[in-house]
Amino acid sequence: MTIANVVIITKPNQKDVAEVAGQLAAWFRAKGIRTSVNPQPPPAADLCVVIGGDGTLLAAVRLMGSSQAPILAVNYGGLGFLTEVTLPELYPALERVLDGQFVIDQRMMLHAAVMRGESSMASHQALNDIVINKGTLARIIELEARVNGQYVSSFRSDGLIVSTPTGSTAYNLSAGGPIVFPSMNAIIMTPICSHTLTNRPIVLPSDVRVELTLRSSEDEVYATVDGQVGLRLESADRLIVEQAGRTVQLIAPAGKNYFDVLRGKLKWG
Repeated sequence: MTIANVVIITKPNQKDVAEVAGQLAAWFRAKGIRTSVNPQPPPAADLCVVIGGDGTLLAAVRLMGSSQAPILAVNYGGLGFLTEVTLPELYPALERVLDGQFVIDQRMMLHAAVMRGESSMASHQALNDIVINKGTLARIIELEARVNGQYVSSFRSDGLIVSTPTGSTAYNLSAGGPIVFPSMNAIIMTPICSHTLTNRPIVLPSDVRVELTLRSSEDEVYATVDGQVGLRLESADRLIVEQAGRTVQLIAPAGKNYFDVLRGKLKWG
């Protein structure tokens, strides 16, 4: 892969991060590589370097839209399951990338559409998850779940998470959902604080259509996509979730593997 154009996207309003990005841009330009920092909108690029936490990466994926360049994600002060390259590793990792010593992980995304009657109210794509949850004062939520039109269950809970394997180590993990290897194609459905002990997380094949219908009448129920954008739901609204038609390309530098990341982040022995 020839790298002639690079986009750098950083965590906003962080002076120290801006300094790191400026130094990195100068490093690329010294090698004859055209580089832009936080451009609006991002131009077509051969490589995107994201400096921040997982939230910064999720925002960058949304910002870049369908013109996805391979992403090297650099962790700057956070747990960072997705941003697995540390600052001390940044320049050695980039040298390996420029030398072609890397692999690209294709991460599936979800497409979510909110339907009100026959009208589409909104549609978004998610790398991590779509979360339906209640407002601060709302009572429990009742959601009717169907997969490919087949009735699954009515979940009475504080909410429900629909996640990708990439998102399985995010809110899904905190809610008791399974860790799913990120290169798999699957859809994970996990209730949040279910009021029925037998309602458990479900791992589904990626080619299914998940339909969630809000049966409760509470005003404060929201669907949130990757923690970035949200929409208030009304009773009888339907959330349709399917595998998106595109993937996100995450660069994994040579020598890194997923189980090293899990051990480091989760403090496994």
